[in-house]
Amino acid sequence: MKTENRLESIADLLLDIASILMVSGANTNRVDVNIDRFASVLNCESYSLISQKTMILTVIDNKTNENYTKVKNLPAHKIDFTIISAISKTSWNALDEDWSLSQISKEIEIIKRQKRYPRLVVLIAVSFAGAGFCKIFGGDYLNLALAFISTFFGLFILQAAHKRKFNTYVSVFLASLTASLLASLGILFNLGTQPDATLATSILFLVPGVALINSFTDLIDKNVLNGVVRFTNGIMTVLAIALGLFVAMLIFQLK
Repeated sequence: MKTENRLESIADLLLDIASILMVSGANTNRVDVNIDRFASVLNCESYSLISQKTMILTVIDNKTNENYTKVKNLPAHKIDFTIISAISKTSWNALDEDWSLSQISKEIEIIKRQKRYPRLVVLIAVSFAGAGFCKIFGGDYLNLALAFISTFFGLFILQAAHKRKFNTYVSVFLASLTASLLASLGILFNLGTQPDATLATSILFLVPGVALINSFTDLIDKNVLNGVVRFTNGIMTVLAIALGLFVAMLIFQLK
């Protein structure tokens, strides 16, 4: 294979790996480390500029010093820590066993084809988590049941909005409004011992924990631009959640 064609193939692979890591919720430093590890296996050096929507990658052959630069736009983010862990393990295996380009490509394709949890399983699991938070805040079984239902339908609306490619913040607002409206029924009809806990915990599934944690991690690692962008996205999401809760309370005139 000609050096130029080889560098192009390496750049395509590394950009694909970096893209998967970013959309799965990895912080910028983790993406850089994994790309560099794969590049070293292939006797190359990599230099990248990573943002939330675009990546620019330059690959340099260690033997010939020839370089190749390519740009890639990122798809919508879908948090999946299983994929992040799998790619990290693959990078170490590739380094230890001196994998070829084709071996790495095949393993990445296997990781990309991994099936996500079925939608119903995610809905039920997250709803149980919402009910669990309600229990922590002192809710009884009636409050837990209402928290479960509120979280279930809130997440259902969020998934449906994402599937129809709604604006991210609009999707969060609709989900927050749906969950808050259902949870507010507990306060309106005085259901259970802690109806306020149901309302407070019904929207916790929307809290952008990954974005906020990654923002601080990026800032600590001196990836200031990505840190600020992620922090801003997190704050905008929190505002969308608060707006949905506010509208629900306004509708039912809750204090």
